[in-house]
Amino acid sequence: MRKQQYSIGEMSQLCNVSKKALRFYDKIGLISSLRHDYNNYRMYTHDELLMVPVLKYYKQMGFKLDEMKDFIAGQNGNVYSSMRSAFEKKIGELQSAQVELRRCEESVRDWHNLIKEAELVIAEGVREVSVKYVEQVNLLYQEQPFDGDIKSAIINIHFMDYVEKTSNAITGPVYIRFSSLKDRMESRPQSVRIMQNVLMPCGGGGRVAFGGCMMASCYHIGALETIPETYDRFVSWVRRHGYTPGEACYERYVTDYWTTSNSDFHVTELLVKISRGGLEARAEEPDA
Repeated sequence: MRKQQYSIGEMSQLCNVSKKALRFYDKIGLISSLRHDYNNYRMYTHDELLMVPVLKYYKQMGFKLDEMKDFIAGQNGNVYSSMRSAFEKKIGELQSAQVELRRCEESVRDWHNLIKEAELVIAEGVREVSVKYVEQVNLLYQEQPFDGDIKSAIINIHFMDYVEKTSNAITGPVYIRFSSLKDRMESRPQSVRIMQNVLMPCGGGGRVAFGGCMMASCYHIGALETIPETYDRFVSWVRRHGYTPGEACYERYVTDYWTTSNSDFHVTELLVKISRGGLEARAEEPDA
């Protein structure tokens, strides 16, 4: 025979919900208890017992307690119209949350991949120059003057302000296009292009194509103050193997000041467009 009343302890055990939660539900009138005059103990009917799974289901869907109370009371005129409106609103909220979660996951995954790349480069001591095809990507960009302060160029306040003003969210490595390979090798001031990938859906701002061509590549491990030495070796290899480097050069910061302040663990990929005879490299320069 079914029980007619349940103590708060029995409710808690049968429904796997804490006594504290049941007391709070009672306080806000969501699941009301009966009180015995002689001991003031909370007692619940079978109907209240069956209300707990309903609340759990609403909670699973992300509804708030006050919303649940309205649904259960069913006193808002056209009950189903108000419920349908609330459910449609919740669907919109969940879809927006899914988009944001996907963006967060993509950003974390991109950074995780960069950390793995840097770890392997350092572990294997990868410093050899190679030639490879670089897939084309469209990057958000901003032209800026460069005075030699590479840390401020990478953790770039002006670029971050531009990202926010154009309603974008960035992901992946920072790229810098130096307009003059020669000036970069000699650590001279010059104009640069700060570039970075953006998460979808993206906002406004300018986009530039990077890649889509053959490039020479070389990793620099350690502090960026010593990068001219890597450039000397890099460019010498390119010319010794019969390639003509483009006028500009690119640096892709695999791990940098965004990741760790210990510059011994910084990894930078040097990239320059190349051609046999010089025509292709120069023709590619205006695009990226």
